[in-house]
Amino acid sequence: MSTPQTIKNVAIIAHVDHGKTTLVDQILRTCFSIDAKEDTDRVMDSNDLERERGITILAKNTAVEYKGVRINIVDTPGHSDFGGEVERVLRMVDSCLLLVDAMEGPMPQTRFVLKKALELGQKIVLVINKIDKPNCDPKAVIEQVFELFMELNATDEQIDFPVVFASAKNGFAIHQLEDEQKDMFPLLDVILEHCGNSSGKESEPFSFQVTTLDYNEYLGRICIGRIFTGTVKVNDQVVLLGLNDKGETVSTKHRITKLFTFLGLKRTEATMGTSGDIVAVAGIPEMTIGDTLADESKPVALPRIQIEPPTVSMQFMVNDSPFAGKEGKWVTSRNIRERLERELKTNLSLKVDDLGDSFKVSGRGELQLAILIENMRREGFELGVSKPQVIYQEEGGQKLEPFEEIVMDMPEAYSGGVIQELNRRKGMLSQMETLASGVVRVRYEIPTRGLIGFRSFFLTETRGEGSISGIFLEYRPFVGTISGRTRGAIISMEAGVANGYALFNIQDRGELFLSPQIPVYVGMIIGIHAKDNDLDVNPIKEKKLSNVRASGTDDAIRLVPPKKLSLEQAMDFLEDDEILEVTPGNLRLRKKVLNPSMRKKRV
Repeated sequence: MSTPQTIKNVAIIAHVDHGKTTLVDQILRTCFSIDAKEDTDRVMDSNDLERERGITILAKNTAVEYKGVRINIVDTPGHSDFGGEVERVLRMVDSCLLLVDAMEGPMPQTRFVLKKALELGQKIVLVINKIDKPNCDPKAVIEQVFELFMELNATDEQIDFPVVFASAKNGFAIHQLEDEQKDMFPLLDVILEHCGNSSGKESEPFSFQVTTLDYNEYLGRICIGRIFTGTVKVNDQVVLLGLNDKGETVSTKHRITKLFTFLGLKRTEATMGTSGDIVAVAGIPEMTIGDTLADESKPVALPRIQIEPPTVSMQFMVNDSPFAGKEGKWVTSRNIRERLERELKTNLSLKVDDLGDSFKVSGRGELQLAILIENMRREGFELGVSKPQVIYQEEGGQKLEPFEEIVMDMPEAYSGGVIQELNRRKGMLSQMETLASGVVRVRYEIPTRGLIGFRSFFLTETRGEGSISGIFLEYRPFVGTISGRTRGAIISMEAGVANGYALFNIQDRGELFLSPQIPVYVGMIIGIHAKDNDLDVNPIKEKKLSNVRASGTDDAIRLVPPKKLSLEQAMDFLEDDEILEVTPGNLRLRKKVLNPSMRKKRV
């Protein structure tokens, strides 16, 4: 393998939706790694869920060659729920491109990813993206970012960051706002000039650390990571330094059977890897994230990757509803256990506790757990999940709970209802400012408990015109009880097929979740009540026929279109006595106790 003499490893970090993946696309197009005629957007987002949601979930790496230098580029997620992905890939690089939206400026996740990068001593290049937006103020954004660096105690060297202005969507980068808007080469030149070299330690003993796992049905497990020192060739014997069940370091000898490097969108088989490069290694099935491969003459383990602990948990259980087993391929407790164990091997920020009849799955936020559930249902799993719960801590006899900072942009007309709801949920207003075009930006510090169910309310209250994002702050003293859902559920008390006539008579009592001809069972939630109490109804009741038919009595009934809940909305809806039934074809809300009379006895 002819590796370029100089290697630069660069991560692209930013708040969600500030244009990271689009920027990578343009760099690849600029370096002719992608056909310029290809009109596929966000080629790095290969996962179906990533394309559908327009977010990056898994960190991915690519590489380009420019002026004889290999630039390894890592595209990272922006959502705080996938912070575990960000933390580990930052270990692979020496420099970061910090993308900031020219209109929005630094947001909560900007602070999170920048803090992690500065702590690791990374060199930062600031990219002010989306400068083509009307009414944006790139120079004001630079000032805001500078203040953020000061707040995060950046070193003098880190604060002296270069700035590039760009529009990833339109495919150009410039040094000064008045420069000609042509291509991405100015950004690549800044990377060559300011980003640190990752190569140069070829003479030291070999060491490599795994940060990402992949799987191939022919090669088995593939471990992706960075060669920190030395060189490695195919068929070399190396030492794997991993952990056993007790957390003790154990060493085993292995042989490298396959080695791959990255260029553009391709993974290319190689014969040798050298210091600084990001490579994929095959042939070591026991290897997992955080493990070190080292020279057998001097096996030294690299520091393991530390991930912040989970803050939210859910119960995953076998689906025991009357419709269980009708749609899914994987339905048993053993199937669910094996799938969760598989997830743990690649997802460091997840934790699973086997409770016998169910599994307590803990993660960094609702979105991370929702992505796992959605992936499982697409793979053919059936399961029941409980209401998300926050994870408390005990310190000095005091109960602590996680707090988050959220930032919301919304039309001013809707801000009153949103603020009133956040205050009810024990939130504390920290900042409120008016932006252009009648939009207000509101910052709140709020217990994570108070955010469960809030995002659905926010989107409804702002008629879909608002945007919300949040970041974990810290654990603080417990702030007391927060009242849950303010409206009760409409519950079926009969099993059968929902009837249009019955639903017509029920719809005045609240909002329905289903249409006629949908099968229902006893205890299934079919809508949300207008009042705060639960309401048992008969959705299969048919109109009684009589011999006398008067004109006009059989006019067509008019049903209000049902409220269709997404997975996150259904999770947000749940109360402690309810379960979300997840199958490949359906999401059904239900009571834990299906029988209405048994349910009333428990109250």
